[in-house]
Amino acid sequence: MDSISFFDALEQQYKNNLPFVVYSRPINSIIKCWLQEDDSVYKSETFAESGFLFAPFDLKQNSILFPKEHCLYSEITIDNLDVEDFESTEILQSKKERMQHIDLVSKGIDSIKNKDLQKVVLSRCETKSLQDTNPLNIFKRLFNTYANAMVYCWYHPKVGLWIGATPELLLKIEGKRLTTISLAGTQPYQEDKEVSWTNKEFEEQQIVTDYITEQLKPYASNINVSEVDTVRAGNLLHLKTRIISVLKDDADLKSIIEALHPTPAVCGFSKAKAKDFILNNENYSREYYTGFLGELNLTQSRTRNTNRRNVENNAYAVVKTQSNFYVNLRCMQLKDSNANIYVGGGITKDSNPENEWEETVNKTGTINTVLN
Repeated sequence: MDSISFFDALEQQYKNNLPFVVYSRPINSIIKCWLQEDDSVYKSETFAESGFLFAPFDLKQNSILFPKEHCLYSEITIDNLDVEDFESTEILQSKKERMQHIDLVSKGIDSIKNKDLQKVVLSRCETKSLQDTNPLNIFKRLFNTYANAMVYCWYHPKVGLWIGATPELLLKIEGKRLTTISLAGTQPYQEDKEVSWTNKEFEEQQIVTDYITEQLKPYASNINVSEVDTVRAGNLLHLKTRIISVLKDDADLKSIIEALHPTPAVCGFSKAKAKDFILNNENYSREYYTGFLGELNLTQSRTRNTNRRNVENNAYAVVKTQSNFYVNLRCMQLKDSNANIYVGGGITKDSNPENEWEETVNKTGTINTVLN
């Protein structure tokens, strides 16, 4: 299948008001899509199904599944997509939005200083009107721009239309091997400038790393933690640690997800108190922002002997179940001719409310570069 017929099928699916997802994983020239054959809302409660999963910030809400058995799947390999270029416009930040977020952050800092929390991630939503409302054009621009991100466009007529470019892996499971990352700290990328991180940012990142390793201990027989690296995601830099573990034979995917999600990188610590603070103080529903999305329990078969003439190849095939979930960051929800853009940042005792506001402004740049 070539790219023209691939995207023609997606355009027709969208025109017919039928669910679909199109996406590409980081550092990958493969674009995949799932086209659901009906408009039913399939939900996953056990995470034992197979398909593409779209889960919310609050797992008490619905996790939407595009079941493998009800979808047509296709993929293409391509490095760059044809799409009309344009000049992006600035997102105008209102004084009211700025003061509301500064007040919210100040409240979070007070709660931390009162020992109620150690960290809380606070977010906001801003709206931008669109001239080009075709979601597939926006997806193409994201794909061309953000090679280091999980780029996606997800649509269900009864749920909504979401688009994003997220740099953050929640977890990847291949057989018994689980890989995850802790990602925290944010600063703008500036070419030829040496990167310098503050104690606040290292502290924030370490909280996430410690939390993840502690949560994995009941399910893993071995955990390896890498050194902290600086990674680039679009026009931003982050601190990143890779965590690789070997799962125990009785480890259950649902339990692992509930243990890890939401991580301190999108919620806070302690998790229950931070989540309650968010739900009670952000004054809007995150819905699927800071939830997660990706491939659920897909079966892959790999042969140990790559010589196709060897008729015994199949006897040496390794069959593994694989899941790949990415945290839904750097995302937006399209409604009518508007884009609702979601951004946030981690708050600790050393946070400065004005700086936290500026961080959210920087993060809107990821999405704004592909909007007009």
